[in-house]
Amino acid sequence: MFRKSIATLILFASLNAAGMAAQPTLDDAIADIGHRWAKVSYQTPESGREAAFAPLIAQAQQLTQIFPGKPEPLIWLAIVLASAAKAEGGLGGLSKAKDARDCLLAAEKINPAALDGSVYNSLGSLYAKVPGWPLGFGDKKKAKVYFEKALALNPNGIDPHYFYADLLADQGEYAKAAEHLKRALAAPARPGREDADAGRRREAMHALETLKQEHGDQLVGKQPA
Repeated sequence: MFRKSIATLILFASLNAAGMAAQPTLDDAIADIGHRWAKVSYQTPESGREAAFAPLIAQAQQLTQIFPGKPEPLIWLAIVLASAAKAEGGLGGLSKAKDARDCLLAAEKINPAALDGSVYNSLGSLYAKVPGWPLGFGDKKKAKVYFEKALALNPNGIDPHYFYADLLADQGEYAKAAEHLKRALAAPARPGREDADAGRRREAMHALETLKQEHGDQLVGKQPA
């Protein structure tokens, strides 16, 4: 009887340890969703991205439940929702964009500096791209404020420089846009984000080449604000 009890305790301990080992850490879970997002964003044909983002949204939503009160899952859920909104377009896309904004505002209340200020970078991107009133909440002035906050927290980051450049180019500030794209291309590598960095650099290089071809005469002698 004693031996059976010991064996039962050992089995229970082993199963409990296996269960704990199977539970991903927050860092591992965030890394996994980041890699999956990069694969969909940069390796999946544009026509298939909307469908490919659906299971990723579900995974990100699950992370917010597994790690309640943590800003990182909310930020990544917002990033995935915003990417899915871009792929879908229309009213469905606008609904996802609003959900993404709400996730980011919730994450901001917890820790606005989480993930190197990605809250503000993602909010800036949303406000820059979403249609304005009466259809949506888009606001270029708010977008600029958010990008400035993102750059204050992550002055050498590839993402805030890239997205801010996109807004500046859209507003006709081509010289400033080009300088921020150069800073994006010079951004230090992010360990574990090599796939995302490679895709973003391709986008930045393409955007810079487009500016040179279309507005080359306006790109000399100015520095970003």
